[in-house]
Amino acid sequence: MVSPAYPIQGDLLMEISDRLRCLYSASVEERDGEYVVEVPEQEIQLGDIEAGETYRIALLPARSGSESKTSTEDSPPSTPHERGPPEPPVDEGDQRDVEIEDIGDQGDGITRVERGFVVIVPDAAQGERVTVEITDVRENVAFAEVIDRETHFE
Repeated sequence: MVSPAYPIQGDLLMEISDRLRCLYSASVEERDGEYVVEVPEQEIQLGDIEAGETYRIALLPARSGSESKTSTEDSPPSTPHERGPPEPPVDEGDQRDVEIEDIGDQGDGITRVERGFVVIVPDAAQGERVTVEITDVRENVAFAEVIDRETHFE
């Protein structure tokens, strides 16, 4: 599967892996001879990442080298955090072929689509491959109904 490309700044496009678990802006800080990037508590609470686990991170500059750092008053926000959360990667009525990755506390299936965006799927079992239709989209989660179940595994 080809990863979709998303605009990072202006005309710059970056391929985003389906394995992406979170995306946020942060500053690199120096503390006691080490350099630290803090992970927002919300990223842990959403369940996309876990404290104590090891992850790969990519650092991208908030501004391109050709932009002036002194003229920020008239500039649009340059980082995702300043612009607000990204738009959900799904719309109501979208259909997706997905694999149910987990079962939530209420017994619903959980899967992730682009950028690790969570989709809740009632009446689905972990490991099941299904076609879903998105029925409700919120800022950080969507809900879907199963419209077809794969009857065989390739």
